[in-house]
Amino acid sequence: MISHGKDLKIFAGNSNQPLAQAICKELRLPLGNMECGAFSDGECFVSIYESVRGSDVFVIQSTCSPVNDNLMELLVMIDAFKRASAGRITAVIPYFGYARQDRKAKPRDPISAKLVANMLTTAGANRVLTMDLHAAQIQGFFDIPVDNLLGSPLFVEYFKSRFGDDTEGTMVVSPDVGSVARARAFAQKLGMNMAIVDKRRQKANSSEVMNIIGDVQGKRVILLDDMVDTAGSLCGAAQALVEAGGATEVFACASHGVLSGPAIQRLQDSAIKEVLFLDTIPENMEAKCDKIKYVSAAPVLADAISFIYHEDSVSRLFV
Repeated sequence: MISHGKDLKIFAGNSNQPLAQAICKELRLPLGNMECGAFSDGECFVSIYESVRGSDVFVIQSTCSPVNDNLMELLVMIDAFKRASAGRITAVIPYFGYARQDRKAKPRDPISAKLVANMLTTAGANRVLTMDLHAAQIQGFFDIPVDNLLGSPLFVEYFKSRFGDDTEGTMVVSPDVGSVARARAFAQKLGMNMAIVDKRRQKANSSEVMNIIGDVQGKRVILLDDMVDTAGSLCGAAQALVEAGGATEVFACASHGVLSGPAIQRLQDSAIKEVLFLDTIPENMEAKCDKIKYVSAAPVLADAISFIYHEDSVSRLFV
């Protein structure tokens, strides 16, 4: 018996409607009937046009750009469902914004990730479903259950179909020391060796590549990261791998393509042959790059939603 809600309903804010529609298609369910807009002064409003009393409600909303608007939209939606007596509310946040400030790196820094976790809980979320948090310890900032899905299996499928069994001529590369654990697990799934780009960050959104740990001479390399913002680090790592390391081809993949500022132009001008993103953040149709490809995260998110609703284990999605 499912004790938390009589039926499953999916709703979505304005941040990533294409992904929400794709998830509903996977689940063979309609997207919930609601309106999320803004008053003339910019305040957001939410109107729900169907009953959710006792329902198991999943609210899909990435907190991508415009970050503050989308975050506030999510909070107001959760509050609306709580006041409409939803049986359970799960915030499905494919891209979790404000995750980069997860600790005090210097005096008087905020811990924004913890603040957002508190806000979501206070608004009325009963659990959170997200993908590839910037820092895994953010799960501990919540006092409610958090499922942090992995995007790497989707990349594993893609690169296995692309390169086949060429494990000797291809290597996985971590773009920094902080991503080593993620890259190691990815390399093991592909059966490839791994290298590390050691860099020293001078200030926010800029980095200086210092050294390459591992032999990439004559190899095709795959750079793996959780997110790409201004693309400075990724493009710098790719340049170092080609010029200093002697790599023949550079491919890259990341779960979240934030792509702010000069990112698109940097990727276009970089040594990277192809970069792969999940659609946790919608593609910017006004600024396109021929090197960028997208893989849908909808199947994984739909499976997770189904497992949570039926009270099945989600652990099989972490393999």
